[in-house]
Amino acid sequence: MNVGVVTEADWAGDASGRSGIDKRPTDGRARVEETGVTGDFIAERAHHGGPDQAVYAYAWEDADWWAAELGRNLPPGRFGENLHTSGVDVTGAVVGERWAVGSALLEVTKPRTPCRTFAGFWGVPDLIRRFTVRAAPGAYLRVLRAGEVGAGDPVEVLDRPAHGVTVGEVFRALTLEPELLPRLLDAPDLPDGIRDKARRRLGVDSAG
Repeated sequence: MNVGVVTEADWAGDASGRSGIDKRPTDGRARVEETGVTGDFIAERAHHGGPDQAVYAYAWEDADWWAAELGRNLPPGRFGENLHTSGVDVTGAVVGERWAVGSALLEVTKPRTPCRTFAGFWGVPDLIRRFTVRAAPGAYLRVLRAGEVGAGDPVEVLDRPAHGVTVGEVFRALTLEPELLPRLLDAPDLPDGIRDKARRRLGVDSAG
């Protein structure tokens, strides 16, 4: 479980030159609420945080791939993630899937979209392109029930919607595989902004 610290840098997306992408493991348990994780610094709230992005999860297995790819150590939090999971198929998680973690209840909402702040934080200029091609974006979650979460808590999948639209499919549909866009309309649990974007790209009326 990780929370962001204040980082000041010229690559930070916030107008003040600050970012909360550098997240560090918490001591003990952290409180997770609808607005996010207590103590987690978020600078650019126009694009980060909020109910549909209250918690960000990234898989240890995907982080391990990047560590090998870049030849560097990538400890928990380096992806800007709150939850650093192990043994959970985050990319294959279905939108609307519900996770019980600690005493909190979370719901998968959408994939993370890489930004220049992420590339600046890592010092890898072409990271956005490489991250997109890799298509293992991690998942944002909303908080359905506030609670306490800590290292070692199991992630229990309680419910998986029948539509089957995964985080990975949504990411690929919005980036490299527009032929997948119709699938997004099958996922009512997606945030309205993403569904509206899919409709616009497909030329589908909002009532369709």
